[in-house]
Amino acid sequence: MKRVKSMTLVSLVALAILVPLSAHAEEGGSGHYMPGGAASFIDALPGKPGLAIANYFSFYDASASVSRQLPFGGLITAGIDATAYADTVMALYQTPLKLLGGYYAVAVAIPYVWIKAKGEVQLTGPRGVTITSTVRDTANGIGDIMLYPFMLGWTGLNGDLKYDARLGIYAPTGDYDTGKLANLGKNYWTFEPAVSLSYISSKIGLEMTAFAGMDFNTKNHKTDYRSGSQFHLDFTVAEHLPIFGGIIGVGANGFYYQQITGDSGSGALLGNFKGRTLGIGPVLSYATKIWKKDLVAEVKWLPELEVKKRLKGDYIWFKLGMVF
Repeated sequence: MKRVKSMTLVSLVALAILVPLSAHAEEGGSGHYMPGGAASFIDALPGKPGLAIANYFSFYDASASVSRQLPFGGLITAGIDATAYADTVMALYQTPLKLLGGYYAVAVAIPYVWIKAKGEVQLTGPRGVTITSTVRDTANGIGDIMLYPFMLGWTGLNGDLKYDARLGIYAPTGDYDTGKLANLGKNYWTFEPAVSLSYISSKIGLEMTAFAGMDFNTKNHKTDYRSGSQFHLDFTVAEHLPIFGGIIGVGANGFYYQQITGDSGSGALLGNFKGRTLGIGPVLSYATKIWKKDLVAEVKWLPELEVKKRLKGDYIWFKLGMVF
């Protein structure tokens, strides 16, 4: 495993990109957090001053039975089928500035989102009569931009260990309309303090990485709905081996999400509506050097295994990045 030690494995900032129909328990069936967005060594800070550029592509396909009601765009829905694609460009700059012994970094992530959704929607007809209608919606465009104004990263154990603290902010830049199943944005701010710990042994190539965060949401004033706070944990265990002129990693990525406070506001017609999800799936990565720059790619499949008050589906991620 000397090859692992001699080669710098690219580390890129976490990118919990927005896919509005990823469907946790909050309003719109989702929060800003998305499983797998930050889970492995690729999502850790680079560990040295420099610029990192990445492109993250995600796919999510999910559904819910007609007996499972979910709030979307001020509507009560059931039997939702949703498919969402997101392609996100991220730029990270780790500065030479040190605070408390760690390098200070900043980042921004801009997603472009495609969504289609179909479901049964409860509508109020003449004289207050409630009717159920099948609604189909599509949307595409810029989603909610994520900002990292503060990131602080440290290294240890001869570079094998990396850990950091960060603050992510999701800005409501995506279009949002009440009465729609497919919205590009959430129409509220989310503040996400998070920490990470990533270890890759330079001797045996074993990786153990974990990211944990809390999401705190402001109110959606168009629907008078405030989504509750959520805890989420992503982790990866993998083995890395030298092959094909680089380093290949094979392992498993898992996630756990739990909404810890209830939804509130006059728009929260289904009550506090706490939800959770967990899942696990395979992850494959490859790191090498091109033009003396670190290049990394990762692909993963993450099926949801247990859900509560949300859609159930599968996430697919493809990540590609380079450190300059």
